[in-house]
Amino acid sequence: MKILVVEDELKTGSYIQQGLVEGGFVVDLERDGTNGLHYALTEAYDLIILDVMLPGLSGWQILEGIRKAGKDVPVLFLTARDHVDDRVKGLELGADDYLVKPFAFSELLARIRTLLRRGTRSKEAEILRAADLELDLLRRRVSRGSKRIELTVKEFALLELLLRRQGEVLPRSLIASQVWDMNFDSDTNVIDVAVRRLRVKIDDDFDTKLIHTVRGMGYVLEVES
Repeated sequence: MKILVVEDELKTGSYIQQGLVEGGFVVDLERDGTNGLHYALTEAYDLIILDVMLPGLSGWQILEGIRKAGKDVPVLFLTARDHVDDRVKGLELGADDYLVKPFAFSELLARIRTLLRRGTRSKEAEILRAADLELDLLRRRVSRGSKRIELTVKEFALLELLLRRQGEVLPRSLIASQVWDMNFDSDTNVIDVAVRRLRVKIDDDFDTKLIHTVRGMGYVLEVES
């Protein structure tokens, strides 16, 4: 994983860089705020560590530039200023964590790993995929390839369930309880009708079919080889 450190104190910056490299990370070290913002916006990083007081641009200004550019990379502040107002300002600007100098490197490393795990889980949870099908949970959007697909609320919930349990055969009773919050009645065909309508939107115009019927058992979403 790649980390950007923007720290103007020579000793502190080198100490952090060496420790992170020894911990298995790829590290870029910048000592100027202007250069730091340039790298943050033009390179892909898994985490950014910022000092607050920097030449050129402050850590606050770098963070503002990062968030205004739409980048959601985790940002950790390092600062000697242990004021509540400073911490609040950083969090309001979009910082993810705040560590006051002096600090133990083991604590910094633990916080970095926590932020990286959190970021990975967040990204995994936001987008669900199967082949060229993509479901964006935050934007409530569905697409296959370049085609945008409009779904009803229930169709979206049904597709989300199938994607989250991808490769698993889901009985009608489970679909009924999870999507419709009701007990399944074998005399009703509401599940079959809903799946049929979802198939029309998801599969009919595409060569690769994703939603499959398993006779006597239920439905499964999977990419068949």
